[in-house]
Amino acid sequence: MRFEHLIEINSPAAALQGVMDTFTREQWWRGLRLKVMSPERFDNGPQRAVCISPQADQVQRTLHFGEHVLHDVVQLTPQERLVFTPQAHGELAPIRLTVSIEEPQPHQMVLRFVYEALGEQSAEEASFNGYRHSAWLHADRDMVSQLREWLGNGELSRAVN
Repeated sequence: MRFEHLIEINSPAAALQGVMDTFTREQWWRGLRLKVMSPERFDNGPQRAVCISPQADQVQRTLHFGEHVLHDVVQLTPQERLVFTPQAHGELAPIRLTVSIEEPQPHQMVLRFVYEALGEQSAEEASFNGYRHSAWLHADRDMVSQLREWLGNGELSRAVN
């Protein structure tokens, strides 16, 4: 299973019309890094997150969603890409998420989200993929909206990096 979508975060047309604030790659990276280091700050984040031995290019995390505990490793390529690789949890195939910052043309920036199953999915599990795709798209749009709000009000300038 592979699902991919783009979210435009800087638009040349919107910037020219003054409809939407534009932010730098560094500012967006700061926000994405916050998603790694402090995911509990986000609306749909875990109740608690523990970063184990964070390094510049890799962070091991334990995420607490109520009584459910998940473990993952996040690879960081500064100002380019995050790769979230979860440990297997039960019988479900783990799904890796890659988030990349791309600039397809001058003054345009997009985030590319790629979800990939790391193993074979059962027929039952695969039957839920449409729901997953919709939920992931919604959650990613919410994250971008929240980051845009924090960037606009200066909150990310105070964020821990």
